[in-house]
Amino acid sequence: MPYGAAMATVLVVEDDPLVRSALIRHLSDVGHAVRSVGTALAALREVAQVGCDLVILDLGLPDLDGGEALKMIRGLTDVPVIVSTARDDETEIVRLLNDGADDYLVKPFSGEHLTARMTAVLRRLGTAAAPAAPVLRVGGLAIDAQRREAVLDGRALDLTRREFDLLAFLAARPGVVVPRKEILAEVWRQSYGGDQTIDVHLSWLRRKLGETAASPRYLHTVRGVGVRLEAPVAPAPAGEPGR
Repeated sequence: MPYGAAMATVLVVEDDPLVRSALIRHLSDVGHAVRSVGTALAALREVAQVGCDLVILDLGLPDLDGGEALKMIRGLTDVPVIVSTARDDETEIVRLLNDGADDYLVKPFSGEHLTARMTAVLRRLGTAAAPAAPVLRVGGLAIDAQRREAVLDGRALDLTRREFDLLAFLAARPGVVVPRKEILAEVWRQSYGGDQTIDVHLSWLRRKLGETAASPRYLHTVRGVGVRLEAPVAPAPAGEPGR
């Protein structure tokens, strides 16, 4: 979904059932699609496996400190995160913003205040988006970066935000072995670590492209170097009968 559009897919991470219900009701009423979880681990699974357009993250979670959960989310995705906190402390808020939060709200807050902050965050990210680019085509893959849509052999692919970013990044360099460090820096915005994260996302992408690491069609891993995306090689025509 393009940023700034009327509806966003929002993940509410809040362990208090009353607060969670109120947030879901308000966000649904104003037209957003809402999913909700009550723990940090469930939130990490959601952003990694399903994806969303924006996360509202409560800091007082039962299984993990919200600040640590924020750092872990940032290791998986650059999805916008609005922190919901009862800690009205400037030092703490500055730390959260430095750790990757896009905005924050101090409890209690109204639904209207939340909606206004969400709209501002999504508009800001939409304004900062890159200019329109041509559709990338590699074999049967067509990737529209502007519309954030990917099609394989005429079939739309259901990709998470990070999967799409990874696929588009590699498709912009067809046939080139892209070092893992470069993938990490450009797609994950990290300067170190993350090999396992890249491997997990490559595995999910391969599944959606109908291939495996053992029998790749588009995504090829070059051991110790990086990843290459290229069009599948067409099978050689069979020889004429009798030859």
